[in-house]
Amino acid sequence: MVPIHVITFIEPQGELVWGSVLFKKLKNKVLFITLRIFSATGGIEKVCKLAGKALYELGLQYGGLVKIHSMHGPKGKADGNRYFPQLIFTGFSGNRLKCVLKSIAEGRRSRVVMLSHINLLVIGYLIKLLKPSVKLVMLAHGIEVWHPLPSWKRKMLHRCDLILPVSHFTRDKLVSQHGIPEKKLLVINNSLDPFMEQPLTKEKSRMLMNRYGFTGGETVLLTVSRIGITEREKGYDKVLQALPELIADNPGIRYLVVGNYTAKEKLRLDELIGQLGLEPIVIFTGIIPDEIMAAHFKLADIFILPSRKEGFGIALIEAMFYGLPVIAGNKDGSTEALCNGELGILVDPTDIKALVKAVKEIMDNRNRYIPDNNKLMQHFGYTGYKRQLNDCLNNLLQEAHL
Repeated sequence: MVPIHVITFIEPQGELVWGSVLFKKLKNKVLFITLRIFSATGGIEKVCKLAGKALYELGLQYGGLVKIHSMHGPKGKADGNRYFPQLIFTGFSGNRLKCVLKSIAEGRRSRVVMLSHINLLVIGYLIKLLKPSVKLVMLAHGIEVWHPLPSWKRKMLHRCDLILPVSHFTRDKLVSQHGIPEKKLLVINNSLDPFMEQPLTKEKSRMLMNRYGFTGGETVLLTVSRIGITEREKGYDKVLQALPELIADNPGIRYLVVGNYTAKEKLRLDELIGQLGLEPIVIFTGIIPDEIMAAHFKLADIFILPSRKEGFGIALIEAMFYGLPVIAGNKDGSTEALCNGELGILVDPTDIKALVKAVKEIMDNRNRYIPDNNKLMQHFGYTGYKRQLNDCLNNLLQEAHL
């Protein structure tokens, strides 16, 4: 007798997504291979969690089980998560060889293999060599695919059946840099996490205000970003350079920088802060737990990320979800996150005067720049993201004659 395992999964709204599933003798249909999901924080990890959730919820439609492999994810890290059950997740705790071998074995039993990052391309390529009929899909986030690649990696990239860039900016880079045919490219924007919730109160957290020395009369600028030598194009140092002119007219401005930082980059920024006389103005928080990130967004008045290296910019749409006016760069995928300026202000991220002007413009008329929540959810809600992924996989599975 075939054993039946019953899985229930509840959306935030409470609707049942899966019922009972037969596992024994059931061929796997989709294998999702990731670098990290729960073992690190960052935009790509957030994408992986939502992709895993969507694949899990869509799995029954294709008559088979979705499995998720994470090269650097300790297995226990998936316990109790809200995105998908531990049962479909395997973490390899950084054991690359074991991940490669197990993923190849699982991939040969799959119809679709999805890679979360170009650094997993070798695994996908080997699966494709051993089983040419498998449909190989790769997510393309941004800077990792913007620059020239070694010839061997470029060859592997062309073996993908479909590449899913997170923005048209990244799609255009794949065409211009690597000659990927447009028919192999399908843009699927990143989405908001459906588990995100507005804080229970609209008031700024008194606990956080005390922590950062705020009295309530400040105008708080917020950046959420990793801080490191490889992240300088995020533009946080440009914001520092804009602050002296801003505080000359508005001494109550404070700049809150949320995110992990390296000691070397923090030292460089501290020296710049000292030169500019900004010691009481700038606060670095370091890593903030997810459970109080919403309160940090609510603590702010303006979100600013004048980046030149955003493939899309998840932090931008998160800030808009919490009702913050947003300033972003106009040289990368940020333009798409802001719907070409419909949801916020786009500026040349290298132009300090433009940054100053944008901040002053919002301070003078803040209500005008509060993003349209309906438009935000229409473009970047999870339901639409899952629908796009469904259409993508459905087409691939039809091509695989399932």
